[in-house]
Amino acid sequence: MQNETIKKSIFYGALASATLLGVYFSILTLVSGWSFAQGQFASYWYFIVSLAVGFGIQITLYQYIKKLVHGGQGMRKIVGVSGTTSTAAMISCCAHYLVNLVPILGVTGLVTFAAQYQIEFFWVGLAFNLFGIGYMLNRIIQLKKQS
Repeated sequence: MQNETIKKSIFYGALASATLLGVYFSILTLVSGWSFAQGQFASYWYFIVSLAVGFGIQITLYQYIKKLVHGGQGMRKIVGVSGTTSTAAMISCCAHYLVNLVPILGVTGLVTFAAQYQIEFFWVGLAFNLFGIGYMLNRIIQLKKQS
């Protein structure tokens, strides 16, 4: 039973990582085309893969904790915030191209700001990932001590 829980948790984590990468490539391709998406990935692959893997690890840990406590109280918020931050950080590398699609003055300034600080967004996303992973590992250790 324990082995099955671990395998299922890892499956969900791998699926979450793949989904996050799919979202990344889909949005970039829709905004600027497939060759641009490939170019951006080639330039920032180490950030993008790290964010996706970190998110996948969090989903794996969340699924494992959920099985341990049959509910995962409070974990969804941590995973949600970190996942949103990871996605936003990955997409920020192409945000300046959204200006072509959304010619509203206020949005143009926001998109330009996001594009200007894309590397910082990557680092923030990674920090949220590490915090989420650390938090969930701590919860697993606490739950194991209690049982």
